[in-house]
Amino acid sequence: MPNSTLYYINFTVLRRDWRRLAGGCLALLPLAAQAQQAAVSGTVSTAAGAPQEYVTVTLHRAADSAAVKTEYTNRQGYYQLQAGAGGRYLVSAQQVGFQRYWSAPFELPAAGLALPAIGLVPGATALQGVTVTGRRPLYERLADRTVVNVADSPLSAGASTLEVLGRAPGVTQDANDNLRLRGRDGLLVYLDGKRVPLTGQDLADYLRALPAEQIQSIELIANPPARYDAQGTAGVIDIKLKKDQRLGLNGSANASYGRGVYGKLVGGASLNYRRKNLNLYGTYAYTNRRDFTRFNFDRQFAASGRMPKGSSQQFTEQLTYLRTHSAKAGLDLNLSKRTLLGFSATGLLSYSTVNTSSEARFFDEQSVLNGHYTSRAPQQVRRPNGSLNLNLRHAFADSATASILSADLDYARYHTERLLELYGYYEVPTQYSALLTGDQRNDLSIGTARLDYSRPLPHRLHLDAGAKVTQVVSTSSALLAYDTGSGLTPLPDLSYPFRYRENVNAVYLDLHKATARTTLQAGLRAEQTRTLAEASGQTLSERRYWQLFPSLLVQHTLSKANALALSVARRIDRPSYGLVNPLRLYLDPTSYTSGNPALLPQTSFNTELTHTYQGKFSTALAYAYTDQPYVQVVQPTETSRSVVNRFTNLRALHFYSLSLTAPLEIAAWWSLYTNAIVYYSRYQGELNGTALDRGRAAFNLTAKNTLTLPGGWTAEVSGLYESWEVVGYQLTRDRGQLAIGLQKSLWRNQGTLRLSVADVLYTTPIRGTSTYDNFTETFYQRKDQRVATAALTYRFGNTKVAAARKRAAGADDELRRAGQ
Repeated sequence: MPNSTLYYINFTVLRRDWRRLAGGCLALLPLAAQAQQAAVSGTVSTAAGAPQEYVTVTLHRAADSAAVKTEYTNRQGYYQLQAGAGGRYLVSAQQVGFQRYWSAPFELPAAGLALPAIGLVPGATALQGVTVTGRRPLYERLADRTVVNVADSPLSAGASTLEVLGRAPGVTQDANDNLRLRGRDGLLVYLDGKRVPLTGQDLADYLRALPAEQIQSIELIANPPARYDAQGTAGVIDIKLKKDQRLGLNGSANASYGRGVYGKLVGGASLNYRRKNLNLYGTYAYTNRRDFTRFNFDRQFAASGRMPKGSSQQFTEQLTYLRTHSAKAGLDLNLSKRTLLGFSATGLLSYSTVNTSSEARFFDEQSVLNGHYTSRAPQQVRRPNGSLNLNLRHAFADSATASILSADLDYARYHTERLLELYGYYEVPTQYSALLTGDQRNDLSIGTARLDYSRPLPHRLHLDAGAKVTQVVSTSSALLAYDTGSGLTPLPDLSYPFRYRENVNAVYLDLHKATARTTLQAGLRAEQTRTLAEASGQTLSERRYWQLFPSLLVQHTLSKANALALSVARRIDRPSYGLVNPLRLYLDPTSYTSGNPALLPQTSFNTELTHTYQGKFSTALAYAYTDQPYVQVVQPTETSRSVVNRFTNLRALHFYSLSLTAPLEIAAWWSLYTNAIVYYSRYQGELNGTALDRGRAAFNLTAKNTLTLPGGWTAEVSGLYESWEVVGYQLTRDRGQLAIGLQKSLWRNQGTLRLSVADVLYTTPIRGTSTYDNFTETFYQRKDQRVATAALTYRFGNTKVAAARKRAAGADDELRRAGQ
């Protein structure tokens, strides 16, 4: 393949869009003349009047309930929060074992405000024979993101992270396990603030091996600010792991068993020791899951230069036995009152045995059988992964408005070993057997160095700035051999080393400004990218480019009940190593996946207008234009009735969406969270002579019911529906899911029992059709997703929460709060 080098700077897009964003940035300067900070203070006690220490007190904007600042009460129950004078706010107070308190909205005068004393009510009170327990809502809609509180959901018991994501509002999953947000491809996944450098099937396998029991929350961010990587045209999914904030020695243990067609076992434990200047922590989880995946394929082949017209019908079943061990250990050490040093190590080791059996029949143009085979393909896959993080955080003063400097060093390594034996037994036209063996190995390493600076400025102006260097190196090797009875013959055309290198250097600047009724956030990120793909020492593709990624968020309170927000951002998706790696992964003798070294990055311009009513009902209208979008396609090979799945670039994607979110309190014991997304996708491009200009409207509906029942039980009933939709050349039929969960606290809130049934009606199977001028494929996929699960969690140790900052690798949580 000839060398190809691409140097480009997308000045056309910048000239078109940056003028508007620059105007928004410049508008920040005159606003800095009048604003000032003021203090909100008060005390928190029990209903009996005893002061409450370590209560989490949060100041929210009254317009949309977005968090502005969070502090803990001292021994006298006293708290103080700084915010912009003249704004409208409300205060919440939360403590383990008590109901969450919400104040009435108030306006903060320049002289400050002392609120009436807060008296916390115990978490369980009798209400007409029904027990009401204070707990965080399952979903929280903040100014720029939706937070899914997984730890409080009974449906997370025994589930994998991939399954939990599939039930999150606006998140869908296709037949190839690609994740989509609000109908769009191109997601960037973070784990505890760290980018997971995987996509497609590799990412799905990683998330499938991560138990949901370890997750605290999931943040869905459609238009991330500039401090996030520019990667991810559809947005960011940030997965937050559980963190224990209690003083002293404490921990938890959990176990669950689920049964579908096959069993699924999850167990784990965590241990934490925290004192004034030191925090040590560790977690471990074990997963043992058996699953099935069944495919039906119906393929129609047009006549080509080397193959006549024909068709095939195929059934394939995969039985997977997955075992994983995941662990994390670390420490936080206060070097001084204002300086904290942190270190963490994470490991995930997964073993899987995949047994694939398949049967295929081939027909000529007159539908006469002219081919028949059966096959079996035992496969052993081993994935040891690990990461290290060293972080330093320093505050330049003792006040809540101090400047903060954070530094991070990260190194992660992902290794995959795949041993394959693919046996084919051909009965028509001649009876013979064949064996394809494969020994494929891949090493992926990613290293990052990051520096972030956060500084409050006078007049309610806030500055975030930083730099990041990322180096990704992926090496792959494959040794494939073929045997038809006379011995193994190596296949040199399929067996060669592959190497991919990517270097991204980035700097960013974020400015945040708040007045009484308007908030402005303007950001600019610059990224320089170098990629190189090589096979057998020869260059397949080499690209060097730098681009600017501006972003703007404007929020304005129209009245006490109405607020508007406008966000604009430019983002990019660089193909990962797996999408450009040409080495083959076989499903059966006639189906394999392969990367595309010629795949180009896709860039998008996103804009969204959001209206919020009474701080909780929201309506969002969005438009996104993606240049050179890449989609997954299936095409026949030139020499046989086999097909290859790979990604390819199209010309353009126009995406329009309207989303509605309504959290409702039906009764004191019944809350309902509803989310509806209506969108229209129009794809334009060409592939192997098939021109594409195709659009279709689609919609997703999500309804989550949370019920407080007698006897201390809570229940969750979750339903979702996905309509027919178009993605490139593929049309997918509608599907849905109903899930039910129960939860009860035991042993004075030290234990939790959870019972759940996922996909009660078994309506998640996927049906779809891909249509091209030379080929049509219709598929039907089923998985082991109707599962009944029982889970038990036990917590032990001190119940007091530490007043120190929350532990987070690289202080990403602190930086996020500082930018609000």
